[in-house]
Amino acid sequence: MGRRRTTTDGKRPMVPLGEVLAGYLKSSGLPKGVARAAVIEEWSTLVGGQIASVTTPESVSPEGVLRVRVATAPWAAELSLMTPKILAKINASRKGRINGIRWVPLGGPGPNYVTGHGKKETADRSR
Repeated sequence: MGRRRTTTDGKRPMVPLGEVLAGYLKSSGLPKGVARAAVIEEWSTLVGGQIASVTTPESVSPEGVLRVRVATAPWAAELSLMTPKILAKINASRKGRINGIRWVPLGGPGPNYVTGHGKKETADRSR
């Protein structure tokens, strides 16, 4: 990498495509976002089986906030108390730092929700 070809006609020097792409990716923040998103794939390993069985990680915001669906509101409350400990475990030896966790009970905001009867419903948007 470091080699640049110069032109003889006074135009800007030619830069290898790999250097241009590496510079663009670094400035775009994409590698950091990819590293953060990896927590979704590693979730069950990071938090353990008991927590993983009642949660589903959904997304990571550009600010580094992890959105996690939780089976019940009581579990969401319990996990919110455990957030500092869970964040410390998630961020140990990781490049993509997670800055916070938003615990969302399954019946909470979103296009799909579960009623008290366990029946999955979708909001009717045709009206």
